[in-house]
Parts: sequence; C-alpha cells; structure tokens
Amino acid sequence: MDNSHISEAPSLDVDHNDHPAMRSSSGAWKSASFIIGNAIVERFAFKGIETNLINYLTGHLGESTAAAAANVNMWAGIATLTPLLGASIADSCLGQYRTIVLSSLLYILGLGLLTLSVLLTSGSPSNCISSNRMTSSCYPSHLQVVFFFFSLYVVAVGQGGVKPCLQAFGADQFDQRNEEECKAKSSFFNWWYFGLAGGVALSVLILSYIQDNVSWILGFGIPCIFMVAGLLLFLLGTRTYRYSIKKDEKSPFRRIGRVFVASAKNWRTTPPLLAAEEMARGNLPHQQGSYQFKFLNKALLLPRGSERKACSIDDVEEAKAVLRLFPIWLVCLGYGIVSAQPSTFFTKQATTLDRSIGPSFQMVAASLQVCRALTLLILIPIYDRIFVPITSSFTRKPSGITMLQRIGTGIFLFIITMVIAALVELKRLKTAEEYQLVDMTKATLPMKAWWLVPQFICFGISDLFTSVGMQEFFCDQFPNELRSVAVSLCSLTSGLGSLLSSSLISVIGKITSGDVGDGWFCDNLNRAHLDYFYWLLAGFTAIEFAVFLFFAKCYIYNTSTI
Repeated sequence: MDNSHISEAPSLDVDHNDHPAMRSSSGAWKSASFIIGNAIVERFAFKGIETNLINYLTGHLGESTAAAAANVNMWAGIATLTPLLGASIADSCLGQYRTIVLSSLLYILGLGLLTLSVLLTSGSPSNCISSNRMTSSCYPSHLQVVFFFFSLYVVAVGQGGVKPCLQAFGADQFDQRNEEECKAKSSFFNWWYFGLAGGVALSVLILSYIQDNVSWILGFGIPCIFMVAGLLLFLLGTRTYRYSIKKDEKSPFRRIGRVFVASAKNWRTTPPLLAAEEMARGNLPHQQGSYQFKFLNKALLLPRGSERKACSIDDVEEAKAVLRLFPIWLVCLGYGIVSAQPSTFFTKQATTLDRSIGPSFQMVAASLQVCRALTLLILIPIYDRIFVPITSSFTRKPSGITMLQRIGTGIFLFIITMVIAALVELKRLKTAEEYQLVDMTKATLPMKAWWLVPQFICFGISDLFTSVGMQEFFCDQFPNELRSVAVSLCSLTSGLGSLLSSSLISVIGKITSGDVGDGWFCDNLNRAHLDYFYWLLAGFTAIEFAVFLFFAKCYIYNTSTI
C-alpha cells in the first residue's frame, strides 16, 4: 500500500485548502509540535491561576480556609466540566479547529477581565481593617468579588473549548492506518503530558513567586499575555494540520442516542425467526464485544408499519462501545477526588512549615507543587524510551502494558500517596504540639517543608500512569467522531471529583465541628485533622481500586477504532 497519500484510505483527511492531505507535508509530529506548544502555554496560564488561588482567596478576599478550599474545588470542578460542552460543540457542529480558535479568544478575554478585577480590588479603599501586623489589609466590596468570580468562570468556560479539542486534534494528526504513525500516536500521549508538566512546572515556579512577592496583578496578567502568544503559535501551524471530514451528516450524538431510544421502544418487540437469525449470525460483526449488551440489538428491528429506517449495525456497535466505557469512567471519579488535594490542603500545610532555603530566601508555599510536575518531566522520557520497549519485549504489546493496566497501577499508587500524606500530617501536628505552637497560627513550625515532597512525587508517579493512561484509553476506545468528547471525559473525572471533594469537605466540616468550631478543616490547621481526611481518602481509593479491577477484568477492548 502506498502511504504517500492520505486520501487512499476510507477516512477523508484534508489540508487547509480542502485538498487531500499529503503525508509528507502534513500531520504527524510536524503538526503535533504546534499543538503541544499551544497546550504548554494553556497549562502555564491555567495553573498560574489555579495553583495559588487559595492563598489569594484567604488573603486578599478574606475567606476562611474551608470556604476558600471549597471555592477552589468548585471552580476547578466547573473548569473540568466545561470541556464536555466544548467537545460536544466541536464534535457536533463547529469542528475542533474552529472551536479551539473561538475558545482561545474567550479564554484570553477571561484572563484579561481577571487581571482587571485584581487591579480594581488591589486599589480599593473600602472595607479596610487593620491586621495583627499593623499593616493595611483592604477587603474588596461585594460587587468587586462578584466581578472577580465572574472573570474566573469566563476563564473556565474558555479553557473548556481549548483543552479537549487540542488533544483530540493532536491525536488526529496521526494516521492509524500507517504503522509508523500508529506507533507514534501512542508516544504522542506521553509527550503531550510531558509538555503539560513542563508548562505546569514553569507556572508554579515563576508565577507563584511573582504573585506572592511582586504583584498579583502581574501574576494574573502574564498568563493573559502567554495565551495570546499560544493562539498565534497555533495559527502558525494551520497549513500543516490534517482536518477530518465527517463520514455521516448526522450528529454522532444523534446516532448513538437513537440506538438507545429505538432499543427502548422495541423492548417488547419479538423479531421474526428469520430476522432473529440474521441478527444473531449475519448482520452483526464477528467480534467479541458484539455479544455484550444484546438488548441494544433491538434497535436493528423495524416495527411493522413504521416509515422510519432502523438503526445501522455500526450505530449499534458505537452505542455498545460507549456503554462499555461507562463503568470504567465512573470508577475513575475517585481519582478526581484525590487529585484535588495538592492545590488546596497540601498548599495550606506548606504555609505552616519552614520553607527557608539558605539564610535569606524563603520558598513560596505553592511552589512545592512543582515537585509533581518535575517528577513527570523526569519519568515520562524514561517511561517512553526505556519502560515501554522493555515491557513490550515481554508482552508483545506496542505500549508495553495495556491501557487499563496502566490506569490500575496509578490508582494503586494513589493509595500509597494518601497514606504518606496522612503520616506526614500526623508528624506536622505532633511538631506543633511538641513546641507548644498549636494556637500560634502565625508561627512557622520547626519542620522543613521538604517533608511534603514525597507525597507530591508520589502524585506525579501516579499521574504518569493514571492520567496519561486514561487519556489514551478514552481516545482509543471512543468512536472516532467523538474523540473530543473522549478527552473531555478525562477532564470530567477530575471535574466531578473536585466537586465531590468540595461537597465532602463541606459535609465533613459540619459533622466534625464542635461547639468551639474546631473540626477536621478548621482555619487553625494545627487544631485541624487533615490526617483523618487523608486516611479516609486512602480507604476510599482502596475500595475504588478493588472495583476497578473487577470492571477492568470484564472489559472487552474495542478494536474498530483502529
């Protein structure tokens, strides 16, 4: 087969002029480099807002620790829910390229408004009170707070269109019919996450320091400038991209939804003997997955007197593929709850510890999150260039281990991560008690912040397996025309996980608070019990791991997307 021309295969990929795309001048890494570059900038901007947001809310907006953590989790949750909306719009009407461009403009608008809101609140003379350190601390008015959160959620909506479409568009640059590009596509997900980790590391190191030590205005303004540069970089690659043309004029959502509706309508319909035999033997493709969810085969039947067409076999198989993924996705929600902790409670713990490096320099509390990103930067090349070739020589699989094995390994590592976090927090509480600093909330405990590093490193290792594995799994197993939705489902696990974490914090806080207001999440962390919360998450993740093993064992891989 001649691989020089994309149009020789059934899927119709074209260039920016709607001409058949040439392999030599389009797609693969030459296109993916522009897309990954834009993704790096997007993560730099987003993490520049998210990483230190809890400190801005507790400091400049005067919120309590519990309220700030709940608001951060709520915003992070919404920010990871909006990709489902952006992906749906891209896959049903606009297409990935247009959605990325339009969403980027909205993203930039949100960042600009956010910078303006910080500029307005920083100079507000209203509601000024005197702090314990005898410095002026001015909390903004209610209207200014509303404007700040409005800007924050505009950013969330903007990134909802950029994030899923970028990754799906990048994956579509690799032709699965070509052996070399198919192998490169698996590697793409590793290097995609490597780029994101680099953007996060730079954001945590640079922007967190600027926000805490220079200016919050500059700390929120730089991400806006970078997003403008990222959009320009993406547009530079326009001539090199491959653009997919939909095979069917009908929306994939409509096709799959019609299968479920038709199956429900035909629930009591008994097919004639001949139709039943055809449905069982000749009409359905001979693959193992076809024998699951047989009730959906009812969509192939056409009731007597009906003028509508019956669903096609391909539509039914697409619906089955989506339904098979649902239990795996549902179990992975536990990962989202655990992954919400580093940007909230881990960061607040660091503010109570000794962060000094040398005699004069003090590390920003949020900068510890860079350990998670640096772990990924170090381990992803090792995983891609050493671990995969070694394991593939034993398993005979191009990716070394299966995608579900990779996800399961990460979930198990999350259990270990939360156990370590609980033990470290117990050590921190004992230190505060030993030095009689329990009620001195402004005092720095004589315990180095480096104690928190192991749990951040474990988070990074877990992300290497779970996050990257989930992205590859959903992209590979979802129908081709729904790849943006597949990517958004990965974000949705984190989003719903953050929302569940926020709800969990609120419920536990109310239950554990006594008459004096102390509880697991009281503002005085030296009297709080974050260690109990971490033990709870460790136990919850252990249950999640057991359930995941059950569904993973039953899962039948869909090979029709390849």
